[in-house]
Amino acid sequence: MGSPHPCGPALKNKTQTQGIIMKPSKAVPMNPISAMDFIPQEQLHSLQLARLREMVSLAYENVPLFKARLDERGVKPDDIQKLEDIRLLPFTVKADLRDTYPFGLFASPMEDIVRLHASSGTTGKPIVVAYTRQDLDVWSTAVARALAAVGVHEGDIAQVSYGYGLFTGGLGAHSGFEKIGATVIPASGGNTERQVMLMKDFGVTCVACTPSYFLHMIETAEKMGVDMRELPVRLGIFGAEPWTEAMRSQIEKKSGIRAYDIYGLSEIVGPGVGCSCLEQDGLHIFEDFFYPEIIDPATGEVLPDGQEGELVLTTLAKRAMPMIRYRTRDITSIMTSKCACGRTIRRISKIGRRSDDMFIIRGVNVFPTQIETAILSVESVLPVYQIILTRDHGLDNIEVDIEVNETIFHDRVSAIEDIRHTISHAIERILGIRVFVKMCAPNSIPRSEGKAKRVIDRRNLNA
Repeated sequence: MGSPHPCGPALKNKTQTQGIIMKPSKAVPMNPISAMDFIPQEQLHSLQLARLREMVSLAYENVPLFKARLDERGVKPDDIQKLEDIRLLPFTVKADLRDTYPFGLFASPMEDIVRLHASSGTTGKPIVVAYTRQDLDVWSTAVARALAAVGVHEGDIAQVSYGYGLFTGGLGAHSGFEKIGATVIPASGGNTERQVMLMKDFGVTCVACTPSYFLHMIETAEKMGVDMRELPVRLGIFGAEPWTEAMRSQIEKKSGIRAYDIYGLSEIVGPGVGCSCLEQDGLHIFEDFFYPEIIDPATGEVLPDGQEGELVLTTLAKRAMPMIRYRTRDITSIMTSKCACGRTIRRISKIGRRSDDMFIIRGVNVFPTQIETAILSVESVLPVYQIILTRDHGLDNIEVDIEVNETIFHDRVSAIEDIRHTISHAIERILGIRVFVKMCAPNSIPRSEGKAKRVIDRRNLNA
């Protein structure tokens, strides 16, 4: 396989990053679990092809929907002779999981399935996903590799503040921390004051949750008289919702930690499909387990590396429920440059939006993260906001409610108005349309203990 290249040392002593003094972090040797991250490309492609052929055969023989679609195309599993032949296979979409609820996409018998997870099912029945014992080992290995990439190691104390239960976040992160040898605190979500107490009293060094919830934890800690920058926690692994570089900067500035992305989705496996590394430049996809493609979301055409489009993923080692060419709706690109960490597995650019998160206002395509970028470019406001969509006499409008900090809120009215105008102009520059900006008192916008609800649509689109 060749000698792996180390990912570079973790932060030593106090390191200054973009003007922020970061906490010390022990330099540790590369974890052996990361060896596959540095596999030569030729070996990787050979492994991917072998696993792809196995998954296609498994799905063809055991999943009626997949067999019917392949037969319709006149394609047989043996037609997959090279990686590029993946384009012969049909896409899978979220509706397929709902339409075959609950077990219609399973490729393994129930006696081999040891765990079920499910989505929240906000639009009807939930999406059900399944795991064999081997699948759970693949999952925990992928998460452990993600954690190793950002410097987590044996001896760390990790607080998992994702929700446990049918949501994949809590148990997925938990198993990865255990596999890498960290001490795990299964805090789950909620009871934020207790979360801060645990972090302080147990000497937590790593935390895993949504980025919006960690910001809420920072706020709660401040009210409790706890300065997060004085705690041992040195890094956070954040995912489950889109977040911007501006929010990363806010988190790092307010807490003194390094903030890293972890990427995943329940339909594929859960967290651990990809993760940033110490370089914080894109997310490495563990592509010996999950094969990535980028397609034009309108035509389905496969795009070359470097072009932005919709991420499509194929599971290469999940037997209970293989996902073939699953359309994630996440918009990104496969990065063409080599990562300074030395990993040979490819990276995708940071996912800032989803094609199904977009809303259209007066003919303009708007993504919530565009508004977040504008908000966080202005000092004195908190990264707490809501986007409210309304319709008046057939005309769609956007209202953006934003919290200001205590100091500004108690300052003169003209200061708040100046900030409101600044944010309004910043949003207009990005979107090209005017929006109504409302400045709100501190703690007036509800906090989320899971995924943040950024958009409230009060339009009656069926009227």
